[in-house]
Amino acid sequence: MIVFREAGPDDFEEVLRLYRQLQPNDPILSDGSDATAYTRILESPGLHLFVLEADGAIAATAYLNVIPNLTRSASPYAVIENVVVDEALRGTGLGKQIMSRTLRAAWDAGCYKAMLMTGSRRPGVHAFYRSCGFSPDAKTAYLARPPS
Repeated sequence: MIVFREAGPDDFEEVLRLYRQLQPNDPILSDGSDATAYTRILESPGLHLFVLEADGAIAATAYLNVIPNLTRSASPYAVIENVVVDEALRGTGLGKQIMSRTLRAAWDAGCYKAMLMTGSRRPGVHAFYRSCGFSPDAKTAYLARPPS
């Protein structure tokens, strides 16, 4: 059985497990700042951390940010981040399911567009996002980081 839902407080460790698959070189935090950030995400209007359960276990996650906007008739737009399907379950259709439902949540929130960026250079990742309805030709993305 597949269940799509917003993450709750008890899902913290499982979401972190998936994020470690996405970013294996990220440090493991011991100061509790990750738990604080997780709570802030769950409590913030417009931020939606979704999980997809397969047979009672969290198998995928996606993060939807619904951002208020003054253009496009004051319609919000969405940014989707941190899409992860458990490594052992990739290629089973769960990625398509969580993306479809995340996009549906964006459309239901009145968003006129949804954007995402990927740091992956793997052609299969890009093909996956195109198959979910994203176009690599619609916008040009730029990224800035604070000086070190």
